Order: sequence, then structure tokens, then C-alpha cells
Amino acid sequence: MVGDRVDDVEYGGAVTVLLANARPAGAPDRLVDVLLAGGRVAAVVPAGTGHDAVARASAGWGDGAAPERVDVDGRTVVPGLWDTHTHLTQWAMVRRRLDVSAATSPAHAAALVGAALVDPARHPAPGRPFVGFGFRWATWTDEPSAAVLDSVAGDVPVILLSGDLHSAWASTAGLRYLGIGEHPTGLLREEEWMPASPAIVTVTDDVADTFVAEAAQAAAERGVVGVVDFEVADNLTAWRRRAEAGWDGLRVRAGVWEQHLRAVVEAGLAHGDPLAPHAGPAADLVTQGPLKVISDGSLNTLTAFCFDEYVGHSGPDAHGILNVATDHLVPLMARAHAAGLRCAIHAIGDHANALALDAFEASGARGSVEHAQLLRPADVARFAALGVTASVQPEHAMDDRDATDSLWAGRGARTFPLADLAAAGVTLTFGSDAPVAPLDPWAAISAAVTRERDGRPSWHPEQRIDVAVALAASTDGRGTTVRVGDPGDVAVLDVDPLAVGGDAATLARRLRQLPVAGTLVAGRWTYRAF
Repeated sequence: MVGDRVDDVEYGGAVTVLLANARPAGAPDRLVDVLLAGGRVAAVVPAGTGHDAVARASAGWGDGAAPERVDVDGRTVVPGLWDTHTHLTQWAMVRRRLDVSAATSPAHAAALVGAALVDPARHPAPGRPFVGFGFRWATWTDEPSAAVLDSVAGDVPVILLSGDLHSAWASTAGLRYLGIGEHPTGLLREEEWMPASPAIVTVTDDVADTFVAEAAQAAAERGVVGVVDFEVADNLTAWRRRAEAGWDGLRVRAGVWEQHLRAVVEAGLAHGDPLAPHAGPAADLVTQGPLKVISDGSLNTLTAFCFDEYVGHSGPDAHGILNVATDHLVPLMARAHAAGLRCAIHAIGDHANALALDAFEASGARGSVEHAQLLRPADVARFAALGVTASVQPEHAMDDRDATDSLWAGRGARTFPLADLAAAGVTLTFGSDAPVAPLDPWAAISAAVTRERDGRPSWHPEQRIDVAVALAASTDGRGTTVRVGDPGDVAVLDVDPLAVGGDAATLARRLRQLPVAGTLVAGRWTYRAF
């Protein structure tokens, strides 16, 4: 073993592992042996059946072969976890950036920046920006301004990313670095910010790839086997490069943005196709993901597109902002659908969600609404009728509860309506939107199950769901049980999540801290702690 990774044992060119004495989730009195062969779950048999019976149970198993036997000693095995909404390079970078999420005002955020700039180790190289992350200004009394950052930064380009990634706050030098120049405030929202956002990735490709690999390893330590990557970038080029360099971490579905759609279509790539088919084992790990479109903004930037006005706001943008008109969205989705791609449409406000569902119906496209944060009851039923997946980030409910109560007063009961969606038969998938929330499915599961964090009372507890539903929303459609024929992607847990109990606060904490003992992708250990 080297660190948390172990050398694979191979027979006939396929990695073969027998997880002995494993316990299925929710089955405290049952022990099984799980055979992973050829990258898939080849057999699940009663514990102690023996290698001969295991070999007979696994299709295509070679005579006389013996798997690497790992006794998991009664630990729980579940399908590996997925995060279906990440910005992986940004998450990898944010792990090294100044966290200003605790700021309660522009002056507080600026003070955090000033204190960091005093440290020579954190001072950027000449010509490079200082980047921070996490401020949430929607409920601040004062609005951010470039002048406030100038007071601590001087000529250093400072750029702070909002916690929801839909806005950025820059000093005067930071604005110049972004090529924006004169600006009335220094607070860049939506279309002012999005085209400039790639400029803050200030490292070379090889360094970025190293950071991403380290972030993937950290995710594996939480039982994660796959992510959907919606990095705002040319993901076809980036992930082909990583695959061809021997990527051996998580499974990745690389999303595509409109500006790069032509290249994907011309390459003949449909959903699930390998981006680098000749890249050896990495070919199966890195595949084509959905078309991503941001149709509206976000709550904390006051730009999520709503039927009702934001409390205390008036004027042309008091309902939020629609970034993509329906007459553009529908043909764009139809084009992607015709090419064999799924669509992932960002919609947070209830009006944006209604229009996104309209676009799915009009285009015939398949896929998901990303966030599905504020919904009318009638649109919950439309998700189910249209077969559209609700791809939700439950931890955002904990981040946004105060802003919701303030800016969407009276609408909290239909914000992140997970119980309503589940009851209507809507397919739920969970993610983090990392770096908006940490890439940790157990945080999402905890938030969905308890709607509680940091000891505060449960927020709209009527929208809580049970652990089994939340876990199933985190396993890429594989439910809570490891089954024969599934990908050999497994999480080995020290605690059965379906058996975690306690009052709401205790349950929330235990789920967030649920210990992961090991993770396998295609039958290969990506993390092992026992």
C-alpha cells in the first residue's frame, strides 16, 4: 500500500477483488461476499460460500483464478456515490484560496483580504491576482465596492468569487486584470462576470491537472466514485488531455457549454461516449456528459428568475433575470438532443423552472433541471410527467435559508421541496455544485434528511426525506444495494447509513461525519483505510 492507494491484483487482464463478509445497507443480520471482476459486480453470494462457488457464479471467470480477498469484517457496502453537479477545476482551486464566507459586510471581507495579503506566502506573484471565495452579499446592509477592496489591496488585483459563483467582486486593479476597466461598483453579476471567469484559473494545465487529481482523491475518501463536471471551460479538450495522460481517479462525465457544443457534435460524441477511446482504462472513466445551460441567476445575486418580486425590491429586475430566452433555449436543446446528448438546464427561480420544463417539452430533449430550487406545486407534477430529473444540491438549502426567508418571504415551503418531488415520483439526483458547497455527498444527504446544520432548528421539516431516498439520489440510479451486473464502483462504510439514528441534531452530525473505509472504481481501490 502506498498512502491510501493499494496495488491492484490482476488475473487475465482484469482486476479481481472479493470483498468478504460485507453487510448490505439496511440488512444487519446478513453477510455477503461481493466479487468485483472485469470492472463490474460479478457475484453477490452468502458469506463463506468459497472461491469455487464465487467463480461459478461469475460469468466469464477463468478456471483456477483466485481473487484478491479482502475481509471487510462486517462493514457496510453500498454503490459508490456520485456528485452530479461540480465545477471540478474551480473546486480544486478553491481548496487553496482564501475563504471569506464568514464575512458579514464588505468591510469584514476586505479585512480578511488585508490580513491574508500581509502573509508573504499568500501574496500573489507580480501580475497575478489574489483570489478569494465564498462571500454572500444579498443580505448585507452595504453593497460591495471596488473602493473597499482598494483600501486594503492597493495595486494588487483582488477578485473575490461569490459563494454561488454567479457574481464576483473586484478591486480596481482586479477589474483591470479581468479586462473590464471602468465599472460603477466593482460587483460583477451574471453576464458581466461569466465571460471573464476563466481568467482566474491562473495556473498551467499541468498544475491544474495535479490539483484536480488531488481533489478527486479527497472525494474518493468520502466514497465518491463519479462526478459530472460542469467547469466553465472547453471540457472536451481538458478531459481528453487528462484521460490520455492516464487518469485513474473518479468517473467523470464532462459537460459541454454552448460555445463548445459544435466541437462535441462534430466529434460525433453522444452521452456516455468515451472522450478518449484509445486511452486504455481511462477511456471508460472519462465520458461525454450533458449540455449545460444557465437559464437564470441565483438567489444570493438577486438574479434567480421568479414569478414574484424579491422582497424589498422593485424595478425591471425585481423578479430576477432570465439569461437565456425560451426562443433560443428550445432550438439549442433540440440540437443537443438530435446529437444524442442530454441537457442540464440551470433553473433556480420558479419562473425559470417553469420555462425550463416548457423547453424540455417543446424540444423533446431528455435530461435534468439543475437546482430546481423554487417550484410551483404544478411544476413538481410536470417534472414527473415529462421524465425530467431534478438535480438538486441539498446543502444549498442550509446556505440559503436566511436569504430565502428574507428575500423570498412566504416561499420557503416550496424551496428545495424534496419531499414533494419524491412523493410525485420525480427522479432525484444530488450534487454539491462544488465549490458552492463542499464535494461531499454525506453533507448533501444530511441536509436532505434533516434540513438542519450547525445546531439550528430544522428548516421546513415537512420537506425532509428519509435516508434511503437520499442515499439512492446519490448513487447514480443504483439505489442502496450492490447488485450483480452493476459497475464495480463500491463504497465500504464503517457505519450503515440506513441504521443511523438519534434526534435530528445527532442524526445530522452523524450523517455528515459518516466514516468511509474504502472506495473502489471499476473494482480498483481508489481509497482504502483498513
